[in-house]
Amino acid sequence: MKKPMILIVMLWIMTGAIHAQIQHFQWQNVQREYMVKIPAEHDETMPIMYFLHGLGDNITRLDNEFHFQQIADDFGWMMVVPQALNEGYGTMWNAYLTASTTDDSGFLMALLDSLSVQYPVNQDSVFFTGFSMGGFMTHRMAIEHGDRITACAPVSGLITHAMASYLAVAPVRMLHIHGTSDPVVGYDGNSQYFGGNLGLSVDAVLNYWINANHCSNEPVIDTFPDSHNDGLRFVRYTYEGDAEVQHIKVIGGNHSWYHSESQYDIGYMTEIHKFFTQNNNTTNVGDLEQNYMKIWPNPSNGKFQIEVKEAVMVELFDLQGKAVVRHPLQKGINHIDLADLSSGVYLLKDANGFVKKIMVE
Repeated sequence: MKKPMILIVMLWIMTGAIHAQIQHFQWQNVQREYMVKIPAEHDETMPIMYFLHGLGDNITRLDNEFHFQQIADDFGWMMVVPQALNEGYGTMWNAYLTASTTDDSGFLMALLDSLSVQYPVNQDSVFFTGFSMGGFMTHRMAIEHGDRITACAPVSGLITHAMASYLAVAPVRMLHIHGTSDPVVGYDGNSQYFGGNLGLSVDAVLNYWINANHCSNEPVIDTFPDSHNDGLRFVRYTYEGDAEVQHIKVIGGNHSWYHSESQYDIGYMTEIHKFFTQNNNTTNVGDLEQNYMKIWPNPSNGKFQIEVKEAVMVELFDLQGKAVVRHPLQKGINHIDLADLSSGVYLLKDANGFVKKIMVE
């Protein structure tokens, strides 16, 4: 009777050893690297959480600092830690801060699709967090793929000015954490290290998501207990709306990830996990589409069928926010021809604020 149990334990040990190794994923003729950590115990399907590293970092060093297998085991979640390419400034994500043409956004979503085939991933529990440049990229993922991502938590990373010109494809729950004394990615958007402005200020970042998520401008404010002599104060601002926006303002905080509640008033990963798992009134985008609007095929060559339960006027915007088509829809199935438009991604928006991403090939 003991042999099957020994075999199961050995299989878990072997699985852990395999997943501790760097794995490869072919994307646009480039071998991309990543780590994946599978929890020892999990539900029938697993939430999946991406962690995006900072400028010049690598996933081996990051794993030694964060111990992602322990996080996976503690949460019962799959942890995915991808590696950015070296873009001449060191490893960095393409969050529209430079002239890079690397499609990191496409890579991260293609990796999600691939992992979803290999593992029982819960598609309603897809989360992104990241530090510094990884925080910038987390904002980009939320803007471009909020229709597939459940919630995001960028730390010490902003929205670049180029990213800010794009409309978010859907409301997505957002927790932004930032130190007021950060000299690398300043709270006001400026950098003492890089000698210039890197993006929107934190206040402007919050306004971006408040508008995208249709939130109240008046936050609920609460301060974490000052239980440690760490020279820091942690204040949380919560903006309620279609998708909640939170900001943890770290008064006196620098460009650091504060790990442990034994040293600081809060631990970032603990607060991020709480935010990702807390109950909320956000309507799932897939449920909303199923109950209100159906669009198929998507992508298409420009000819779409759109079914709505009531007559409504819709507008189509490009990703720069320019309205390109305005069209009335009748109750039932409508046939829409957009073949004259250039290939690309567009946002279909109605008078009720519903937004759906469609693609013309």
